[in-house]
Amino acid sequence: MKAGELLPKFVKSTSALMAGIATSCLTLSSRRNFRASWLQYQTLHGRTTPGKASDLRSFSVKAEVNYVNGEEAKQLIADKGYLVLDVRDKTQYQRAHIKSCYHVPLFIENDDNDFGTIVKRTVHNNFAGLFFGLLFTKLNPEFVESVKTQFSPDSKLLVVCQEGLRSAAAAKKLEDAGFTNIACITSGLQSVKPGTFDSEGSSELENAGKAGLVTIQGKISAVLGTVLICAYLFSTFFPEQAEKLFQLAPSS
Repeated sequence: MKAGELLPKFVKSTSALMAGIATSCLTLSSRRNFRASWLQYQTLHGRTTPGKASDLRSFSVKAEVNYVNGEEAKQLIADKGYLVLDVRDKTQYQRAHIKSCYHVPLFIENDDNDFGTIVKRTVHNNFAGLFFGLLFTKLNPEFVESVKTQFSPDSKLLVVCQEGLRSAAAAKKLEDAGFTNIACITSGLQSVKPGTFDSEGSSELENAGKAGLVTIQGKISAVLGTVLICAYLFSTFFPEQAEKLFQLAPSS
């Protein structure tokens, strides 16, 4: 075949290929209250109009999680009708939680008695448990199903935890399960200003993650700091009395 005959065929084949690629995928994007949400259609044989299920290669719907601060979260509850889903463990929930919230822990206490778990639990309790008052936990295998029994997929949920990590993980699981209206507080309840939400429990929401020796150390540091400040002020405003006290102190 001559070169003059190959060129028209090559141009025709290339044009057909590009047309097929251009019409094989249609992406519709929309942005509203959430950072991004989109519908993606991928069709067979260059058809871009969705029809029967057999005509579609895939059809997916995804709504990204809306990350907000404490004040924005409060507005979502008051103005948009969002319900609060607390996914922390039971100890942090009992220390402090938002009033009228729902509690479905993403992690539950791990009381398994196999050898490996016993070793890990012992190490945990001697370090993280002792210093930070954290439970030795495992992923709650019934988390998604428990949420589904209380909420429909179109429910507006504000998912909260203490640091923001568990709520992000929980939101991803719920998103994969079909929930489309999900928001999380960036950095968790520890970042919320006092008084933002009405809460219940023995501590403030931002301090619900603090326990163990860390809490005791914090109290000791606060007492020592207060004593040092008082001593400094006393020596500044009453130098003569302070000098007499130092003179009365036994020397080594």
